[in-house]
Amino acid sequence: MAVTASFLAELDEAVARGNPESCLRALWHAADILIAGTYSEEQVWTFGEVIGRLAQEIETSARAKLAGKLACSPNAPFALTRQMASDDCIDVAWPILSQSERLDTETLIACAKSKSQQHLLAISKRQAVPEAVTDVLVVRGSSEVVTSVASNKGANFSNSGFLHLVRRSEGDSILAESVGLRKDIPRHLFHQLIAKASEEVRQKLQKERPDIEAAIHRVVVDVTGAIHARFGPASKDYFTAKRTVAKLHERGELTEDKVFELAHSLKFNETTVALSLLCQLPIDIAERALIEKDREPALILAKSLDFSWPTTMALLFLGADNYRITAGELERLKLDFHRLNVKACREVVTIYRTRKEEAFGRSFQQPRRVI
Repeated sequence: MAVTASFLAELDEAVARGNPESCLRALWHAADILIAGTYSEEQVWTFGEVIGRLAQEIETSARAKLAGKLACSPNAPFALTRQMASDDCIDVAWPILSQSERLDTETLIACAKSKSQQHLLAISKRQAVPEAVTDVLVVRGSSEVVTSVASNKGANFSNSGFLHLVRRSEGDSILAESVGLRKDIPRHLFHQLIAKASEEVRQKLQKERPDIEAAIHRVVVDVTGAIHARFGPASKDYFTAKRTVAKLHERGELTEDKVFELAHSLKFNETTVALSLLCQLPIDIAERALIEKDREPALILAKSLDFSWPTTMALLFLGADNYRITAGELERLKLDFHRLNVKACREVVTIYRTRKEEAFGRSFQQPRRVI
């Protein structure tokens, strides 16, 4: 390290005495030697210090050229790579964000959370994109970014990431097709995607994915797993769900997005408790609203909370027998949902809250007349 310190001191003196042209020539010379050689990490660090000092005063075009040189190099210094990835100038950041394997996940996440959509687009095109990064891209990214990362076979998605992809694909045929072509999409989410996709998207997916042709022909949502809707309000499972969801509610984290996530993850008890807390209704009432064959109670609770259709749809699938809803029935429910009035549904919930002795069905039928 003493030799390194001495070398850097000599470099400082040379930079101080030299002119911009000579410093730029030294920069390219050092970068070329670094890229062509084989070095230890300590030696790479030294090169990074040298190049970093030489690059402090160069113009944007030169920084972009340097980034292009280092982007594909296994010798790219870590600190310099992070610095260039975070550059506000996309010409500098793009090659590093889209190609460099020397860039750590933490820096990618930080850039995805704070930088421009062009920075996010560059990240979406990496050969491999970790789940922690795609979790940010699918929420913060523009339509172009989300479609790009959904089309990237090297991108990995968490369950939450796939939930957001399916949610954002509604009304976006290009994104829906990209998501539908992914072999790693969970089966139940794929089926829900198909259920609300356009006929054009279904035909394209059928052509590209013969393995799911039968599923597309059926046009149903068939989610496998145990039927949580059988659990009664006295089930011991509600104790754990109450404790978990109540903490979210206390922290102000029991949002529509959280309900959507719980329902899509087939967490029936947690979703029931969430509706109970948000609507201020007994758990057994929230449960019956979800599993009632007449799906209107579920629609009314969702509308009273001003939930979006994708969230409401997740609740409907969760309470349906065997988690199956035909495309035709789903379309009818969607029309009924959009006809409902938020204020009227809230009045119905308030009435039921104060008149618990009234019949469940009778209380929840009133919005039919106020739409």
